[in-house]
Amino acid sequence: MSENVADFVLKRLREWGVDHVFGYPGDGINGLIGAFGRSGNDPRFIQARHEEMAAFEATGYAKFSGKVGVCMATSGPGAIHLLNGLYDAKLDHVPVVAIVGQTARSAMGGSYQQEVDLQSLFKDVASEYLVEVNVAAQLPNALDRAIRTAMTRGRPTAVIIPSDLQEEPYEAPGHEFKQVPSSAPSYARPTMAPDEDQIRQAADILNAGDKVAILIGQGARVAAGQVREVAELTGGGVAKALLGKDVLPDDLPYVTGSIGLLGTRPSYEMMRDCDTLLIVGSNFPYSQFMPKYGQARAVQVDVDGTSIGMRYPTEVNIVADSAAALTQLIPLLRRKEDRSWRDTIEKNVSRWWETVERQSTLSATPTNPMRIAWELSERLPTNAIVTADSGSNTNWYARCVKFRDGVRGSLSGTLATMGPGVPYAIGAKFAHPDRPAIALVGDGAMQMNGMAELLTIRRYHQLWDDRRLIVCVFHNNDLNQVTWELRAMGGSPKFEESQNLPDVSYADMARTIGLRGIAVDEDDAIGAAWEQALAADGPTVLDIRCDPEMPPIPPHATYEQGKQLLESIVKGDPAAFHLMMLGAKAKAQEFVPHRG
Repeated sequence: MSENVADFVLKRLREWGVDHVFGYPGDGINGLIGAFGRSGNDPRFIQARHEEMAAFEATGYAKFSGKVGVCMATSGPGAIHLLNGLYDAKLDHVPVVAIVGQTARSAMGGSYQQEVDLQSLFKDVASEYLVEVNVAAQLPNALDRAIRTAMTRGRPTAVIIPSDLQEEPYEAPGHEFKQVPSSAPSYARPTMAPDEDQIRQAADILNAGDKVAILIGQGARVAAGQVREVAELTGGGVAKALLGKDVLPDDLPYVTGSIGLLGTRPSYEMMRDCDTLLIVGSNFPYSQFMPKYGQARAVQVDVDGTSIGMRYPTEVNIVADSAAALTQLIPLLRRKEDRSWRDTIEKNVSRWWETVERQSTLSATPTNPMRIAWELSERLPTNAIVTADSGSNTNWYARCVKFRDGVRGSLSGTLATMGPGVPYAIGAKFAHPDRPAIALVGDGAMQMNGMAELLTIRRYHQLWDDRRLIVCVFHNNDLNQVTWELRAMGGSPKFEESQNLPDVSYADMARTIGLRGIAVDEDDAIGAAWEQALAADGPTVLDIRCDPEMPPIPPHATYEQGKQLLESIVKGDPAAFHLMMLGAKAKAQEFVPHRG
């Protein structure tokens, strides 16, 4: 039987080593769906509950596998639904390829049903490479270039294939004018070598400094060992941007943790007091949490030249692979014999974790959300993959979850969209079926799309060697992060009509569809619930009711933030007294004498 276009598409994906395609069917991709059937479902079609979830799952898969993620949707509404997940991939520099159907070529331009100008729709999100395939001979080059561009640029790309073309016979491009060939599917990530003069300049700056601070992001993941060596030689501490949380473990005494509004006090103090700054693989945008301009001499290393020198006034900007750059830098660094700066950092880090422990064990009604994260830290498997959603739960993920060496984690870092926590974990399970995955989500995100995606977990969990996927819901019946932003940034009391959520039992929902559900409403039951979920042989939903008034206090609350919060209370916040009491108790833990 002759090969048609859809058959060739799947064959090419197999040749690229694509094992999974996350998608949702529709008549705009009927030809492709038929080809999945003829191929024996190779690559495997993973049916999400919604195209946005398919894009999130492809993004999560790419983040945790290091491979390209592939998602697929029909024309019109299906293609539109992909956009949020693809923007998440774009802003976090993740390689994802979207294969999208389109109305038949004969109907284009006729306002046909589900006809949308897809090239206009995708031209921003897939700006690195976007092509509509209109003849079969375009396909090898179009697919190969989409995948290579996604991997090279770390961005989403899109290939649009009209529905009628999918069922036409495949014809390879010819060796003739206006025919474009392609090469066999292969890709090797390039190693960009640094400039030697710049390396020497960077070493001079780091050697001259007395108080070195290092900021790392996800771009430092390939250079984790080298970052440790640089930190040891310079006597510096290491702060982590949110997407770099898993680059170094939190039990290293000089790792100060996350930085920014969701960050830690040791990170804030290190940036406040340092005289030298090294940024590796991070595009952290909030300059108010960096040293003051002119305070520190700075060096930046990043493989992406478009993201360098734009967050802090750096003297040396090294556009290179971070591992290659630091490997050349290390022999030029002199070990600092005066370790007083390092001692201060380690003392601050030790005190911080004591403070977090005390704050996490404060009683709250019905439970303390910080304790949910803290109790997980005490039991976190070293091969776990942790995903987090966007909301107040992100604060506790950033500050309270203590990553060990080997733990991976991610979230929607730059887009900060609600909804990817559960689909990221699903993508992670297909990337690493032998590792447990844990999704930390707020009840707002759970109601938005997480509950539906529990059905996807139930459908596919039998395929995973380690069937543990734990969805932990911070159940406070409040769109909590926005509530706190209203209070601390707008001086407005909580507006219950927009902020309160319908109450539902997520544990009951899990049980109804055949998953394990555990409901918790007491602080002392949280640890046992984590142990039960981690010991299970299948997916579990932890439904933990927690106090919405536990304040996500930033590492340095400004006068203006405090003033706005007081104004919101004076204006009649419905939880005024309770949030004042919890806030006072939490803040007081920072002043308890250090155990050391």
